[in-house]
Amino acid sequence: MTVSKQAAKVETLFLHEHGEDIRVVAQRDGGRLFRGVLELKETDAGPRPRRLRIEDGSGEQLRSPDQFVELARRATRIRISEQTGPIARERVREMLDGYQLDAKVVRTCRFCASGGRYSPITSETAIEADGESICPECASRELDRQLAFDGSITGDARERLEELLLEVQDLDRITNLLSGQLDPDLTKFDEISATTEDVDPVCVDSLGLHPGIQQRLESRFETLLPVQSLAVEHGATDGEDQLVVSATATGKTLVGEMAGLDRVLKGEGKMLFLVPLVALANQKYDDFQDRYGDMVDVSLRVGASRIADEGGRFDPGADVIVGTYEGIDHALRTGKDLGNVGTVVIDEVHTLGEDERGHRLDGLISRLKYYCERGTTEASRHERVGDAREQADTQWIYLSATVGNPSQLAKKLRATLIEFEERPVPIERHVTFADGREKIATEKKLVKRAFDTKSSKGYRGQTIVFTNSRRRCHRISRKLDYSSAPYHAGLDNRKRKRVEKQFADQELAAVVTTAALAAGVDFPASQVIFDSLAMGIEWLTVQEFSQMLGRAGRPDYHDKGTVYVLVEPDCTYHNSMEMTEDEVAFKLLKGEMEPVSTRYDEGAAVEETLANVTVAGNQAKRLNDRMVGEIPTKHALGKLLEYDFIDGLEPTPLGRAVTRHFLAPDESFQLLDGIRKGTDPYDIVAEMELRDEH
Repeated sequence: MTVSKQAAKVETLFLHEHGEDIRVVAQRDGGRLFRGVLELKETDAGPRPRRLRIEDGSGEQLRSPDQFVELARRATRIRISEQTGPIARERVREMLDGYQLDAKVVRTCRFCASGGRYSPITSETAIEADGESICPECASRELDRQLAFDGSITGDARERLEELLLEVQDLDRITNLLSGQLDPDLTKFDEISATTEDVDPVCVDSLGLHPGIQQRLESRFETLLPVQSLAVEHGATDGEDQLVVSATATGKTLVGEMAGLDRVLKGEGKMLFLVPLVALANQKYDDFQDRYGDMVDVSLRVGASRIADEGGRFDPGADVIVGTYEGIDHALRTGKDLGNVGTVVIDEVHTLGEDERGHRLDGLISRLKYYCERGTTEASRHERVGDAREQADTQWIYLSATVGNPSQLAKKLRATLIEFEERPVPIERHVTFADGREKIATEKKLVKRAFDTKSSKGYRGQTIVFTNSRRRCHRISRKLDYSSAPYHAGLDNRKRKRVEKQFADQELAAVVTTAALAAGVDFPASQVIFDSLAMGIEWLTVQEFSQMLGRAGRPDYHDKGTVYVLVEPDCTYHNSMEMTEDEVAFKLLKGEMEPVSTRYDEGAAVEETLANVTVAGNQAKRLNDRMVGEIPTKHALGKLLEYDFIDGLEPTPLGRAVTRHFLAPDESFQLLDGIRKGTDPYDIVAEMELRDEH
């Protein structure tokens, strides 16, 4: 196509300094028609075109000066780049004036102009980069180059950075984020607002509980908190089964305490308070001892190891038994008498949705219900059939901060749903990028900044740092400038109690803990830092993440909570992880709470069915049928017979050993194979651990 034909279609003729010459770009409908270079010559009348060199593939087409003038006269508008220097700009103006042509100087992207593209920018679109303004498209390409240099980064993280780039219009500030810079305007992802529900508070003096617990509560409170008031209004102190779903620090634990202790003191059966982890059981046991030890006997059942029963201080005759799920389940599987149970409180009931522990909690609840109803049956010498009074007189209270399907779960558990969505203080969520070394440097800054700041209530900001291993807990704690302490299940109870007291007395700026203890870390922290988004070698779920970040901010201490997610792009903690940490971060930040449901593969179905046969014999199918998850009972029983775990509907000695030690079928056969071959026990254990790793 000739220049004269193109000229009739030119909307914009763009001119930009190009050494001694002028870059020429002709555009129409936002697309480029051609680009070339205009050479100027000096005449007595001033600068004039010498010739136009139009790019043609790898070569050039030469055009006469008249053809450039024709092109300029037919253009709808002529624009000169702001980046064109004053001298060159004046030469262009003089040249155009000679043909009575007007041109306007416009702000354009230098990268585009140098590359022969017309890209006008405004204050709304210009992005600062190394002291100059460029267009969003070029800034995005520069960001991509920086990301490629720093390492792989996924779509969600890249999308987040590009959103920030357009928002703050400063490329250098964005690339600084990749080295752990703490620019609060950029790191802030969102804010979860404080919310309140209009609930009429119940006066404590109107509860009508046993005088022992009634007087104790009246000495502590005048009115109940909203979630407690809702639970009482719906029968918590009248024996009604409830699923209580409410955020961390809203007071739901007291619901179980009120109901259970009232029944204990009235002689209506003991209370079991069950949690998923030993460390949480120890903490709750100490709380009960300190608060109610003068009124009731409290015992601890933290379970048995796979080798030997290490129940320790367990007294089955105690009024209150605080235990782990596994501890109580072991008692049931081995036929221990727990006495008359009046109230069962299951804390962290969303554990039902976890892959590893979910089916065991599901089985425990079913077996414990069978135990409770059987005790009532034997006492009355009558057999209960069906679901009419399945749970006998035992009251069941389930507690959780994070359930994605509360109505469905409440129905499965046959409990009244008490849902309270109030968040006492707002939570700011921040995300920034850093590698393993930079993370600790960033944590030092954040911990220091928080501890140097006091809330309007007079409390220093304190931090919980969540990481994925005990070793990393100690490493981070050693590196922090201000006083801190590691806190994990590997510490003995005395050390953990000391850390808790030091934190409560504001002697520590931070505790560094494993994600595994997230559910029960009861520290009044203003700030939560995620050093890692993994729990061991598994990525956190949305529920776990929500539970952990909910530890930031307490209404009696802080004005707001702050959460920092430190993300290492392209990072994984184990070769089995399919996603990288930056992918996981935005999945968690944007994710909706997943439904709590218990899933059964063949191994889990066989394991729980064997435990139900061991506890309930020919009633095992009934126990299977009322569990939250669906178990193919017929298939599971067939496998148990095939594996020689049962004889009829009775466990064989092998089956009893397997269920007593919470072994999965494949673990059982690996152990048996090693024993039969005479393999050293330590080698058997090592092989099992290696298998678990892979």
